[in-house]
Amino acid sequence: MSDLTQELVKRIRANKLPDLQLKDDCIHPAYDGLSILNLPGSLAKWFGAAELHHPPIDIPGLDDLAKRARQIVCVLIDAVALHRFQRWLEHPGIKLSSWVKRGLSGALTSIVPSTTSAALTTLWTGHSPAAHGILGYEIFLKEFGLIANMITHAPAVFDGRAGLLYTAGLDPETFLPVKTIGPHLRHAGVDVHAFLHYSISGSGLSRMHYPAVEAHSFAHPSDLWIAVRNLANQKISQKRLIWVYYGGVDGLSHRHGPDSEQAEAEFRVFTETMVAEFLEKIDAVVGSETLVILLADHGQLTTRKDPHYELSNHDDLARRLHMSPTGENRLAYLYVKPGQGAAIEEYLRRTWPGAFSVLPSSQLLETGLFGPGTPSPLARERLGDLTVITHQDAYLWWAAKENPLIGRHGGLSAEEMLVPLIALRLG
Repeated sequence: MSDLTQELVKRIRANKLPDLQLKDDCIHPAYDGLSILNLPGSLAKWFGAAELHHPPIDIPGLDDLAKRARQIVCVLIDAVALHRFQRWLEHPGIKLSSWVKRGLSGALTSIVPSTTSAALTTLWTGHSPAAHGILGYEIFLKEFGLIANMITHAPAVFDGRAGLLYTAGLDPETFLPVKTIGPHLRHAGVDVHAFLHYSISGSGLSRMHYPAVEAHSFAHPSDLWIAVRNLANQKISQKRLIWVYYGGVDGLSHRHGPDSEQAEAEFRVFTETMVAEFLEKIDAVVGSETLVILLADHGQLTTRKDPHYELSNHDDLARRLHMSPTGENRLAYLYVKPGQGAAIEEYLRRTWPGAFSVLPSSQLLETGLFGPGTPSPLARERLGDLTVITHQDAYLWWAAKENPLIGRHGGLSAEEMLVPLIALRLG
């Protein structure tokens, strides 16, 4: 149909947040129409629901493609960067490529930080991280007096013990300071469904995101896509949103690297099953009323394991902080002891020349890096005093355990920030 990717990437690279100077290798989030922040606004528009807080996606032809669609299937593949998606589609014999050519291809930016907990919360609230307050994988929760893992809802230092914060009073259903879009769409007469892997279905993060949403669990792409097809093929008596979240590529990319054979093979298995069990078997009548949206929440970057990036080897830096950094290894928030800010900046410059930029967190919040709108007081508490923006493949590792990661995200590089958007009518 049309491939607007190159044109949209030019628009994204030309986009700059006012009053914010970043190095040239940083992608500014395009919150005014070319970001994943704008997808909820588009969904509300296409379903005839009341407007949300930020404008819909601004891509020529996208609204026309959505006209008269009574069913929308949104498929989010975690951690697939735009350039990687394009390269993987060129693999000989991959069936998804022919389907992509029938639709509209484009590009969006992730949000900042470019990480799953923040991005999914944005997609399911229609609010930016500045407003919803989920600003990273690990954030300082002043109300509980600790650094929390926002995926597991447990203290960040506790491995494998999800939900421990519930005993301290954290209620996933009421934790967010903003409303989610499930009830908003339900109010407009939309039947809302979400498909999640069984390991996260019913998790704290899912409980935060999916009130008024019918949740379905799956174990493998085969049972996922057969279940999606069976639901999608049901008579569309009312408007329907089917949300599919798949995290398999992200997990293998962290462990083996985003350019690994394992990550590409996982993408191929997922998309080939999507084609074979869903796209090729959708009922023709239902397909004529169905729009498929395929996207990612963020990308990933290959990093090298290097003890030089580990905070435990830099006592002169650690002693100047009140506590361990928070946020992301690729976008860290520092809580600075009085009078130590300049010394920290000097240490980072001297120890890792060109690897880090350090800016006041309050400045980044006010200039809109973490999103438009009035920042929540929670965001101010959770961003610390300084934000460390990474360049090239640099990162900071502060956990008191072995560093297992090769693939990382959270930062502002093109590999982390540029993601694909595919829109396809099935009939």
